[in-house]
This record gives sequence, C-alpha cells and structure tokens, in this order.
Amino acid sequence: MAAFTAAGTSYATHGVPLIPVYVFYSMFGFQRTGDAMWAAGDQMARGFIVGATAGRTTLTGEGLQHADGHSIVLAATNPAVVSYDAAYGYELGHIVKAGLERMYGGRHPNPNVMYYLTVYNEPIVQPAEPEVLDVDGLLKGIYLLRQATPRDAQGPTGPKTQLLASGVAVPWALEAQQLLADDWNVSADVWSVTSWTELRREGMAVEQENFLNPNGEKRVPYITQRLAGAAGPFVAVTDFMHAVPDQIRQFVPGDFATLGADDFGFSDTRAAARRFFKIDGPSVVVRALELLVARGELDPSIPQQAIDRYQLLDVTAGTTGSAGGES
Repeated sequence: MAAFTAAGTSYATHGVPLIPVYVFYSMFGFQRTGDAMWAAGDQMARGFIVGATAGRTTLTGEGLQHADGHSIVLAATNPAVVSYDAAYGYELGHIVKAGLERMYGGRHPNPNVMYYLTVYNEPIVQPAEPEVLDVDGLLKGIYLLRQATPRDAQGPTGPKTQLLASGVAVPWALEAQQLLADDWNVSADVWSVTSWTELRREGMAVEQENFLNPNGEKRVPYITQRLAGAAGPFVAVTDFMHAVPDQIRQFVPGDFATLGADDFGFSDTRAAARRFFKIDGPSVVVRALELLVARGELDPSIPQQAIDRYQLLDVTAGTTGSAGGES
C-alpha cells in the first residue's frame, strides 16, 4: 500500500501522473490494510485496487480465511473508494476506461478516487458485449442484462419477477431465470448490478438534496427510476453477505428480498457452498416464488414444491457454478 500511495499521489508530489494497479486477496485488502487505504484516500491517491479471489464461495480450496464475503461492505466505508462488482469482461472494460477518464481526464469534479474492482477465482463464460448496451447504467451501477422473452411467461397476465445480481452471481440469476420459466411458468428479467455502493451513494445524495430543499422539485434516485416500471417483486443475490445488496433496499420501489453468504466460509465445492448459503440458482427461484405467493400471484403450496424438487436442504444436491478451475 505504501508503493500504491506513492505512485497514486505522484501526479501531485512530482507532477508525474501514474496509474497504480494493486492486486491482492480481496479478503486481506480492506480487512487487514484498511487503515493504509484510508490514508491513501486522505492523501488523494488515484489508482485501481483489484480484489482478486472475491466472493465467499469462489475460492474453496485454500481455507476459510480466504472466503471474502464482506470486502465490498468495508470498501463502502471509505469515501475515496468507488467499488464495482462486475460480472463480465466487457463491463470491466467500460469501468476501467471511465475510471481513467475520471482520474486524469480533467473534467470530473472529484478525480481523487481509487477504484475497487472485485474479480473472482472461477472460470465462467464471457459473452460478447451486447450490440445495444446501456453503458450509462452500467457505470452508474445497474443495467438490464436479459429481459424475459414472451415464451418465458404464461401470457400477458402471467406472474413476473425481477432478479438483481452482481459479479459471479449473475450466471446464477440467469440460471434462475430459466428455471422459473421452465418449471414454474414465471417470467423474470435479469439485471446486472455493477455497483450496489454507488447506487446507494447516489440515492443518499438525492435524499440529502431533497431534505435540504423542501420547496424545490423532488429528485428521484437513479435506482428507483430504473426499476419503477419493472413488474413483480425484486430478488437480489451476490456472493457476498446480505448487507451488500441491502444497501439499496430503501430505494427499491417494491417488495425486495436479498440472498447472501453471511457468516464464515464453507469448506466444500463451489456448488455445495452456494447451496449451503442458499444463494444458488434454485435458491433464487424459491425466494422469487415466495414473494409471488405473498402478493397472491401463485398458489401457496408452490414454494415447498420447489424446495422439494431442487432438494434445497441438501448441500450435496447443488450444481450451480461447477465449472472446474478448482484452487
């Protein structure tokens, strides 16, 4: 961190702009060197901090001390850190480009920031960048990744839900989208949430502005605007503790449930760990079904049917994320 701080502040101390990239085990970054990161922010350092082996369940072979489920929470306490939990390479490309522009483009009002990027220890399919991509939404923290197609639903009046996910959990949401359609005739839209923290910060800033301007026109947080027209309840899932997606709870315009990996890690395969924490694709399905039941849109017996069908209480029955590449 001393080297990162020296390089990240050289634009001011030596008039030489440098772009440090500091890669570390995400578990050991903010938890063990958080004070040094605060000092770097206090010195207006600029650069990229990369939390490798992020997530509670992606690094299962090196012991529970590596199972990071809270670095994003810790990063959120540092006002100089802009954190992103990207799912795909094309997302990271836009984020890094925007970060460089913010730090050294000369146009942003607050260029003195460090970008915290979480990356994972797991091979996943990397799709090509969509031809029509909401880059503005991606950078602000959320964009619609995959909309439900007509064949996914019973019809125009069929039940619908919204699935929000970040990082390595995005494929789990896509799996849940398919299971909901195939097994329960429920359609679902999938949103990639690239930054829960930035969405919260923007929402809090809007609330503050409205608070101090009672006679002015009321602004609406970005996340609220984006989800305002989305039908059905909202289910959020990450490979981090519940507190990460819970950051946006007060700004979600509807019924909202989160799934997360709280507590210490779980020594087993990725699929078993995700089943243990109830964050895998079938768990997302069951939680969505429960919310739809609470809204009176499904038969109350369906969630238990789903629990039995997917053997949700059996950690050995999990299949989500068994892509190989074990540590």
